[in-house]
Amino acid sequence: MITIKTDRELELMRISSRIVGETFEYVRSLIKPGVTTQQLDEKIESFIVRQGARPAFKGLYGFPASACISIDEEVVHGIPSRGRVLEEGQLVSVDIGVEYRGYYGDAAFTFPVGEVEETKRRLMEVTWESLFVGIEKAVAGNRVQDISASIQQFVEARGFNVVRNLTGHGIGRALHEDPQVPNYGKPGRGPQLRAGMTLAIEPMVNAGTAQVFELSDGWTIVTADRRPSAHYEHTVLITDGEPEILTKHSLNPLE
Repeated sequence: MITIKTDRELELMRISSRIVGETFEYVRSLIKPGVTTQQLDEKIESFIVRQGARPAFKGLYGFPASACISIDEEVVHGIPSRGRVLEEGQLVSVDIGVEYRGYYGDAAFTFPVGEVEETKRRLMEVTWESLFVGIEKAVAGNRVQDISASIQQFVEARGFNVVRNLTGHGIGRALHEDPQVPNYGKPGRGPQLRAGMTLAIEPMVNAGTAQVFELSDGWTIVTADRRPSAHYEHTVLITDGEPEILTKHSLNPLE
């Protein structure tokens, strides 16, 4: 069931989402060669708890960490580990959820570790821009797949592929609510968008094939051809005017 959020609910979502954005501002300073993904996860959890909130992913469906941290060909759901060390030239995608007084915010950001090759830079740029192309369609009166189709068309026109096995989603009192928000589709299809709906829009884009598979750890999703992937996400409020990005921050992947 798709829910329309009350003003009180939106007040709490703005807080949880603000904490998400602030966490990413903090994480930016941590991304460097030699840091382990476990160290990142521990610092992320500590930062969120200091804000009076809770890491939403920890324990969700049995996930063992506070953040999903995925490197290069890992699309999403990478499990932090003391054995995974960031290296110059990698892409590291960090997905963070926060729960504050029963309401959720969710976002993702792909960081370059030092200098990265041109294909990876272009992949980050296109994926980042596609997120905002999708958000532009997140207006009352449009339909969910207006968002989906705009992301797909933008990405494919630039020589990359959207992942089809994974989607964005509604968000609010639960981290994952209806409706699903695919990154591909046909305009004019899907549920109609109404003011007060809140969506996590999250293009996941591969440099090569769109095909992915799950590793034996039961979590990590990787590209079938092992070429790199990028992932950006914002929690967005549908309004009677311009969409409101609740998880806003000042980050830009290429700065």
